[in-house]
Amino acid sequence: MDRRLTLAQHQEVLSLAGWVALLVGCVEYDMGLRRIAEGTRKAALTLGDEAGNAAISGWAYEMRAWYALTQGDYRGVIAAAEAGEAVAAHNGAAVQLAAQRAKAWARLGDRRQVETALEKGRTLLESLPYPEDTDHHFVVDPAKFDFYAMDRYRIAREDRLAEMYAREVIRSSTDPDGTERKPMRNAEARVTLGVVAARGGDLDQAVAYGRRALEGDRKSLPSLLMCSKELATLLRERYPKEPAAVSYLDDVRALSAS
Repeated sequence: MDRRLTLAQHQEVLSLAGWVALLVGCVEYDMGLRRIAEGTRKAALTLGDEAGNAAISGWAYEMRAWYALTQGDYRGVIAAAEAGEAVAAHNGAAVQLAAQRAKAWARLGDRRQVETALEKGRTLLESLPYPEDTDHHFVVDPAKFDFYAMDRYRIAREDRLAEMYAREVIRSSTDPDGTERKPMRNAEARVTLGVVAARGGDLDQAVAYGRRALEGDRKSLPSLLMCSKELATLLRERYPKEPAAVSYLDDVRALSAS
């Protein structure tokens, strides 16, 4: 930035800095550094706006929606999604914004709005070219939509569909040699299978899935805690005195304190 740059070069530097800020903000939030992460997210939004890069601006709003979701601010999720879609209506960020909106409406109990948001996201995703690099953090690949649907069906207590999507998420996120390419997707899928098992009366299976979700070295703590607490609440209500359930609750408390 200290050198003489053409306008195009200046915009490219701003865009590169914006992408880096987005990624750093995600890592900071994963580590529980909420205030710092929000400052980094705002910096990314400013860089995206100054570069005229709608994708960066859209993902900055998506991060705001994610922050709000994991903090239980569901109306905040919807507001962030609307703001993001206004600036990035035709790229991958808008797909994920629609998914975050669906997650918020699911937790608010509005099934019609959930379906509307998911359908909007699915339609946009189908109109976009297949991504060249599905491991890029700011790319929405078609398999990720199964992940969104899984969340919706778990919250809606449609256990058969939740289980089906959870198993598909694990299958599509795991290589034939067992390497997990999407560890956080798999972790949340296992929590979903744990919830389904708990609702079906299988405590041992529920705890086994819940513990497996907590074992990975790579963790997005806010998202993992949000889902794990759903299972923990269910086990606390249904099996308050069972040693296996109490032990899992202790594991979730320990993760919350870390």
